[in-house]
Amino acid sequence: MNILIKNITNLVTCSGGYPKTKDLLKEAGVIEKGYVFIKEDIIEAVGSCDEYKKYLKEADVVIDGKGKTVTPGLIDSHTHLVYAGSREKELPLKLQNMKYIDILNAGGGILSTVRNTRAASLVELKRESKKRLDLMLLHGTTTAESKSGYGLNFKDEIKILETNKSLNKIHPIDIISTYLGAHAIPEEFKDNRDGYISLMIDEIIPYIKRNNLAEFADCFCEEGVFTVEESRRILSSAKDLGLKIKLHVDEVESIGGAELAGELKATSAEHLVAASDEGIKALAENGVVAVLLPTTSFYLMLGKFARARKMIEEGVAVALATDCNPGTSPTESLQTTMTFACFGLKMLPAEIINAMTINAACAIGREKEIGSIEVGKKADIAIFNANNLDYLIYHFGVNAIDTVIKNGILVVQNGKLVYEHSRIYR
Repeated sequence: MNILIKNITNLVTCSGGYPKTKDLLKEAGVIEKGYVFIKEDIIEAVGSCDEYKKYLKEADVVIDGKGKTVTPGLIDSHTHLVYAGSREKELPLKLQNMKYIDILNAGGGILSTVRNTRAASLVELKRESKKRLDLMLLHGTTTAESKSGYGLNFKDEIKILETNKSLNKIHPIDIISTYLGAHAIPEEFKDNRDGYISLMIDEIIPYIKRNNLAEFADCFCEEGVFTVEESRRILSSAKDLGLKIKLHVDEVESIGGAELAGELKATSAEHLVAASDEGIKALAENGVVAVLLPTTSFYLMLGKFARARKMIEEGVAVALATDCNPGTSPTESLQTTMTFACFGLKMLPAEIINAMTINAACAIGREKEIGSIEVGKKADIAIFNANNLDYLIYHFGVNAIDTVIKNGILVVQNGKLVYEHSRIYR
């Protein structure tokens, strides 16, 4: 169908097909009293005032945007969407100042979720993960990266990636798949680190590439997890096979992970709470997108956040994501991330929306297709019950979504899912 959104009080286009850095990050391409005309699944026209009238005859659906803020569909560029179980029992441990790495070493953390995920069938994983996708969609997310990493063996890592592939066919949200077998050392390999690394390099990664199960490979380069040298070895092997590279780096301690991301010219480096000055420069010089995860810093009670202002000043392209996972950021809402990006990272509203749209698209290699409201791009659009962008972030703790359009199809209306009644399945 053709959709016309008219009289938009605050149209935030985030225009551009490139990563925004420095002062450009403050330019959100705002149009007052704007309109957007969607023809089938593509944005046909963007403008202002009464120009929309020439599209009225073509429009099958007309939406009044008065009192609304309209943005590109939000992009969650770092999630651990597919898993089984939950980890609320760790909350009292965190409140007693038990460190995350100590919880992990005691068999909790990632390894706890690994046990639950291994025990779940593909059908069970698909059912539970679809619920999380529905929540994301209800909060304005239209594209999400989804990492494996809760299987930590051949069979169950493939099961997670197959779940991604299956969900991508039946859910409105586009899923970008990432292999994160290097998320932790599994219990059965605790005395044979090299054996697990060899399993990934020699068997799992080649299988994933042959069967087109992931676009990216990731590695948790952190004190007590994988060293810089181990991470280089794993990711270099994936890169040689044609996978693009992401890294979990410097979440708690700086061990040179950001520097490694620059060296490998990764698409993105993620977390970066403890990234060094040298690491930040390496990201800027090599065009690596910094995906920051402020809800994780908050939930882990780290007492500090990534140095977003330093990164922006140095010319790093900053993106934002939920890090949706059961242990360190149990949220599906990028609107929640907006709050902590504002008050934790000290980012401005315009910077935040660019970081969740066009820069997030750059973090998953989709900036030419999505991430901004421009002629020729896919019609992925979020309509918020807010007069302006400042109000959207100022009024926190509520879901402000009114309508979501994905690939030119209405999938959320009046804050409720309607995609089950649409021909959305691909």
